[in-house]
Amino acid sequence: MIVKDSYITIAWLVFLILLLIIEIITIGLTSIWAAGGALAALILNISGVSLIWQIVAFFAVTFVLLCFTRPFAVRFLNTQREKTNYEGIIGKTIRIAETVDNISQSGMAVVNGQEWTVRAEKESEILPPGTLAKVINIEGVKLIVRKYKEE
Repeated sequence: MIVKDSYITIAWLVFLILLLIIEIITIGLTSIWAAGGALAALILNISGVSLIWQIVAFFAVTFVLLCFTRPFAVRFLNTQREKTNYEGIIGKTIRIAETVDNISQSGMAVVNGQEWTVRAEKESEILPPGTLAKVINIEGVKLIVRKYKEE
């Protein structure tokens, strides 16, 4: 079969190879979706479909792969992911080292050997040093806590 526009075939092939090389270098599922779209467009080009439909197929296949396979891939291919320091602190019970008073903007605690600025969940709540508190959120570099109550 003779391809009418061989330069377009070569362009799709080069684009596909470039996307695969980027994927190999980054190892982060960044361009594999577009590589699938480029492969679909290449197949349509070889089949003799017009360029406009090749481009539409490229975007459609890329979109479908991105929307429907990426969540699966992220969930099942990255199972060894460990929590970062940030994520590991939320839910942890800590001891207040310096009085937490949102109004006077004071409060500090040491968590995993690092000093953190601490603010109470409720604006009016004051937590004296030595109080146990549970980290419920992190806003910027501040731990947001509520007074710990045994359950």
